[in-house]
Amino acid sequence: MSRAIPNRFWVWAVPVLATVGCATPGADVRAPEAAASLPPVVVYAAGSLREAMTEVARDHEARTGQKVALTFGASGLLRERIEKGEGAQVFASADTQHPQRLAAAGGWMRHEVFVRNGLCALVQAHVHTNPSTLLSTLLDPSVRLGTSTPKADPSGDYAWELFRKADKVAPGAYAKLEAKALKLTGGADSPKAPAGRGTYAWVMDSNQADVFLTYCTNAVAAQKEVQGLKTVQVPPELQVAAAYGFTVRLDAPPAAAAFAQALVAPPAQAIFKRYGFGEP
Repeated sequence: MSRAIPNRFWVWAVPVLATVGCATPGADVRAPEAAASLPPVVVYAAGSLREAMTEVARDHEARTGQKVALTFGASGLLRERIEKGEGAQVFASADTQHPQRLAAAGGWMRHEVFVRNGLCALVQAHVHTNPSTLLSTLLDPSVRLGTSTPKADPSGDYAWELFRKADKVAPGAYAKLEAKALKLTGGADSPKAPAGRGTYAWVMDSNQADVFLTYCTNAVAAQKEVQGLKTVQVPPELQVAAAYGFTVRLDAPPAAAAFAQALVAPPAQAIFKRYGFGEP
């Protein structure tokens, strides 16, 4: 399904798109070759987007000739790096708060949501649970609960939001979950997965947690990598919606605006959907 692009984006972006190979019928067929000679668009993106965004960037380059340089990491840490002067031109975050913070400080456009995600429980084979019993499993003192790191990584923030919802279902749950949660990923000092390994697959394969709360897209990918892992849906009363937002540096070259616009266009949305992301 195609998505209408907000007028405020087009007012800013339309004047520059024609220069970066977004050709219409009859346009100069040399545009992709011209774009190939330009410097790459510098994109910082949430780690949970790695596989999908890599394919989106590859598809964009094939269609337009414009190269894209991708850097992945925890959204909060990427935002801090940008604030310290690193030269990202497009920032694709796993939430909307970090792009909003850049825009509020000046120099970046207002964010736009381009995909959605949700939380799932990634569960070891020996843990027997389902959506209706998940909260009691998380509260079980013998179950090691893994999360990402709040503030540094939106996945951790979403886990803590789930804890707050749990407290409404079972008073006292927030304090218990916060106390037992193991912040295993997403922090500046968090151990990194070996090259070629998915972060969450590696965490579970190395038996660092019994249950890990992460994005559903991450859980499915880990389950494919490690035999025996299970993905358990979070029940509606605990579910947390994750809206991913992008922003573009206002003084970035035209190619950056074109790539950002491509994220909400049908080709990219089809790729995101294939990796399990929801529509904006």
